[in-house]
Amino acid sequence: MTPDRHEFHRLGSSHVLLTGATGFLGQATLEKLLSSHPEARISVLIRPRPNQPAQRRFDGLLRKPVFRELRERLGEEELRRIAAERVTVIEGDLGEVTLPGDIDVVVHGASTVSFDPPIDEAFRTNVSGVVTLYEALHKAGADPHVVHVSTAYVAGVRKGVVPEARLDHTVDWRTELEGALAARADVERDSRRPEVLRKSVSRAQGEHRKAGPQSVVAAAEEARQEWVSDRLVEYGRARAQSLGWPDVYTFTKALGERAAEEMWGERRLSIVRPAIVESSLRHPHPGWIDGYKMADPLIIAYGRGILPEFPGLPDSVVDIIPVDHVVNATLAVAAAPPETGAPAYFHVGSGSRNPLSFRGLYENVRDYFRKHPMPAGERGHIRVPQWRFPGSRQVEMMLSGSERATAMAERALLRLPASGKTREWMTAVHRQQTNLDFLRRYADLYQAYTQAEVIYDDSRTHALHRTIPPELVEEFGFDPSVIDWGHYLQEVHSPSVTELMRGFSRGRGGSRRTVAPALPERTDIAAVFDLEGTIVASNLIESYLWARLSSLPRSQWSGELADLARSLPRYLRAERRDRGDFVRAFLRRYEGADMAELRDLVDDTLGDALLQRVMPEAVRRIRAHRAAGHKTILITGTVDVFVRPLADLFDEVVASRMHTRDGVLTGYLDSPPLVDEARAAWLRRHAADTGIDLDGSYAYADSYSDRPLLEAVGNPGAVNPDPSLYRHAKRKHWRIYEWGAHTRGRGDVLMDTINGTVSAR
Repeated sequence: MTPDRHEFHRLGSSHVLLTGATGFLGQATLEKLLSSHPEARISVLIRPRPNQPAQRRFDGLLRKPVFRELRERLGEEELRRIAAERVTVIEGDLGEVTLPGDIDVVVHGASTVSFDPPIDEAFRTNVSGVVTLYEALHKAGADPHVVHVSTAYVAGVRKGVVPEARLDHTVDWRTELEGALAARADVERDSRRPEVLRKSVSRAQGEHRKAGPQSVVAAAEEARQEWVSDRLVEYGRARAQSLGWPDVYTFTKALGERAAEEMWGERRLSIVRPAIVESSLRHPHPGWIDGYKMADPLIIAYGRGILPEFPGLPDSVVDIIPVDHVVNATLAVAAAPPETGAPAYFHVGSGSRNPLSFRGLYENVRDYFRKHPMPAGERGHIRVPQWRFPGSRQVEMMLSGSERATAMAERALLRLPASGKTREWMTAVHRQQTNLDFLRRYADLYQAYTQAEVIYDDSRTHALHRTIPPELVEEFGFDPSVIDWGHYLQEVHSPSVTELMRGFSRGRGGSRRTVAPALPERTDIAAVFDLEGTIVASNLIESYLWARLSSLPRSQWSGELADLARSLPRYLRAERRDRGDFVRAFLRRYEGADMAELRDLVDDTLGDALLQRVMPEAVRRIRAHRAAGHKTILITGTVDVFVRPLADLFDEVVASRMHTRDGVLTGYLDSPPLVDEARAAWLRRHAADTGIDLDGSYAYADSYSDRPLLEAVGNPGAVNPDPSLYRHAKRKHWRIYEWGAHTRGRGDVLMDTINGTVSAR
């Protein structure tokens, strides 16, 4: 039956198989079947997840916002009763499941909607998934009307009007599928070539050497895997574009159509091609959306002020269609099967009857944010930029220049010492880099859509809409000409997609200082602290100077400082190579010191100086952990004698021990210092021996060399981090603490004197 017969059909008591029910369009389709097609029986194919069988995933669907109106109208218990009666959950993948033989209609909506997945993943879902569906239907002996949900953009890169018809191309989907699935093995093999591995290792050593050899190894392997993923993404993009599609998503969806035609085209097959599916216009409620769809990241980014321009043609058509229109059209198609052996094609979009230009989209979004600007914390509200549409070449020049400048700034900042000002600059650079990465990604992905000069004809779809009786149009209609773009974009869609981000932005207001989270009362977790830069505002060199200069008459200070200054380049080279090398090299300066005298000096004089350098926020945090029952542990490369004044704060102190002979220090350590990875290894062994739960434990440190220690626990905290650790913490969304901004004491006076002496020389 075709829409030309001017007769509107309902699904009645049909048995409908729905794939992709957990996705955006699938959720809306399932809700519409339950709310407006009361006699239809429904089977949903759902893939189980670890510790989450298919039935539990379906039960979770019924709690989602898409069913809010239905829950309120029927009551939660009644909704569950109806779902239990009418819906059968089939667990598994298409290739591994037995389908019922009495299916009347299949709505196949399962697919990957990412524009740039690795080529094998895209083909496995969008092509192999189609093949296995029809194989499963053949195996079940079923003869349903299949509604294959595709996308309007399978037409590829072209200009003019695209008809509702079979795609005009000669690409062999079987050959392309075979090549795509084989691509991963080829790329994996290439990733193990010496030149690729050496490049990965060299980069990892440059960035991660301070964290230890295993960190370098892990980073190198991660870089190799990223190289594999990036190459497979590029394989897909390049192959798609070489054949006339903008990306691997539209390419594989086009081949999925061809596979459907070959495997089911002799039966009853309809192909529905939605354009850009966005939030609902009316049903289940205005603005309903699940996650961010194609246009939404751009809308949010513009509202946050991070899109100064975008490479789009102001007069190109942005073919947006509300999700409830797509659902209504799909189910109308499902109820009007074509003749056997004559596949029918339907475009569901707005570009033909109610076109929205890219400039029109921009102006509506701009007007919305001018009326309802995004909050900017203490800075008030964000002022959105004014676009001039300078063209893709100018936007690319601007973007490339900004990327180069930001990369140079980051490299320069990574060489600076840790300080509040450095972290402030790093924050600005990190924000700029994040914004540029976003703009680069979406400019590359969306140019084909924001520069499109194509219209998708919807004559057949509109003819189907005209069969709906007037009294049912509001509930089942899908005519895009009823959409008022100003109302939809400014009063329905934009408020919906910005709601979550507004709440997040408001939550970030107030003080920039990180508030320490509440601590659980537990006795099976630990709180591990580094010393220098984390608890005390001093370092290994300063501790030595306290001890050395306190034992010398002031007349000999300049000589000691001059000798130290001459040795600093050697110590800095050791520090860059390995933190352990630095500790070993520097502690040689203690050779010949009397251990008993040094201990007395710490107890009588230097202990007070150390305590005056302790950061009060650190002490409060340590005491809070102890009050919560946590085991407090200090791990430091500083010599144990220097941390004696702080020992009472901790349940356990792990520090370097220097070798003595007849009570005199030899300048050597008794055992390798606990630095970088060694700290994490010690903690894991200690946790295994004592029953500590590391996932619930805490760690605090300031240096990138402590990254393995921080990563060993579930609650890492970067305290006054150096630039490399700060960058890593921002990327990993760790808590960042600024402690000790007002810490002053005898140590400062001592260091001021030292600095003055060095400057004088």
